[in-house]
Amino acid sequence: MLRSCKGKHRRPSKVTRIATLAGVTGVAVAAPLMAAGTASAATTSEWDTVAQCESGGNWSINTGNGYYGGLQFSSSTWSAYGGSSYASSADQASKSQQISVAEKVLAAQGKGAWPTCGTGLSNAANDAGSTTPSQPSTPSTPSTPSAPSSGTDEQRASRSSERETAKKETVETPTGKTVKKGDGEYKVKKDDTLSEIAEAKNVKGGWQKLFELNKDIIDDADFIYPGQQLHLS
Repeated sequence: MLRSCKGKHRRPSKVTRIATLAGVTGVAVAAPLMAAGTASAATTSEWDTVAQCESGGNWSINTGNGYYGGLQFSSSTWSAYGGSSYASSADQASKSQQISVAEKVLAAQGKGAWPTCGTGLSNAANDAGSTTPSQPSTPSTPSTPSAPSSGTDEQRASRSSERETAKKETVETPTGKTVKKGDGEYKVKKDDTLSEIAEAKNVKGGWQKLFELNKDIIDDADFIYPGQQLHLS
């Protein structure tokens, strides 16, 4: 927070003089200046904690598992909550831009958008919304929250489903990196190489052809991982 230092060489500001002369009325004049800021649904340190849990705190991460950035946004969620105005995917946006989109997701979906890592988030927006239907003035009042609630449940279920699908479609390497699994007929075993597989399975064109057939899941011909499933033809 920026602070002004009133030294003897500095004249009191116009606002200060008005507040001093006006007494109680002066407080009313100065109060809006102090209350102009808006509270965030979660603090930056809380988002840092979520990012540490989701991605090891790497705000530019893209492991190819379908989730991007420090808070691991799927492409559909990033686009739906305005992220496309910053960058095509979350890993290409700044930390503050990712947090800005995350605030919208938190307000709409609650902590369940990050089922494991979001437990420590403050959720003022959702808490405030949940207390609204406390006055049973009309029969229709209790029914109004039901529509957004079901939508929120569907969004949470969709995100959880996306995560489960991504897990099934990826393989974790010994270093913790996530790579695409593929759907080929040969499942890579420990210590396998493309050359050995091509020779053992009589792949025409050798390891070069095998690499070409599986470029969608292999970035470097020298690195394949147990659990990946390669096409042989």
